[in-house]
Amino acid sequence: MQIHDKGFLLQGSEQNRLRQEGIRMRLFILLAVLYSGVRSNTVPQKMYGRITSPNFPKVYPNHKEKIWNITVPKGYSVRIYFTHFNLELSYLCEYDYVKLSSGGKTLAMLCGQDSTDTEEAPGNRTYISVDNHLVVVFRSDYSNEKPFTGFEAFYAAEDIDECKQPLDTKSLCSHHCHNYMGGYYCSCRVGYKLHENKRTCTAGDN
Repeated sequence: MQIHDKGFLLQGSEQNRLRQEGIRMRLFILLAVLYSGVRSNTVPQKMYGRITSPNFPKVYPNHKEKIWNITVPKGYSVRIYFTHFNLELSYLCEYDYVKLSSGGKTLAMLCGQDSTDTEEAPGNRTYISVDNHLVVVFRSDYSNEKPFTGFEAFYAAEDIDECKQPLDTKSLCSHHCHNYMGGYYCSCRVGYKLHENKRTCTAGDN
């Protein structure tokens, strides 16, 4: 009797295990379906690269979103330009679009093929990030009446000239500012020495 009960318990435990695995598998499939239309790529830090819409140069799919997080070394900005751009046109680009963001600001919302009074297409324009990070978002809505082939874009790191400051901002260096690839340094006029902060000049000892 005890052996029979033990076998029954083992069989019930196996059934519970299989049932739990089935529940986990169904949950995994559900999550996969929910997130199948959204992809986010963190682009490895490098000085240049190429990004395209899904299936490029073929027609991009409906109900798709893809995000590229592009980061270049500090002291550089990201310059991006489009060699091909063919998206559905909609008022204020509310349907299909490519959005460029940097420093918490939207640089551009792009759609269509040519710019209009209310929509912007890149054409030959080049876009530059605010800092060393650029986010590119591609989105398509649920349906398109015509086939659109998306976009192809190339980006490259571009040195930020820290010495070129707007007139209404305080200079980085109290005397002389020298820019170099990826950074800058300060120097002082004769008779002054550079402070420990590497920016301020103070009168030297006689």
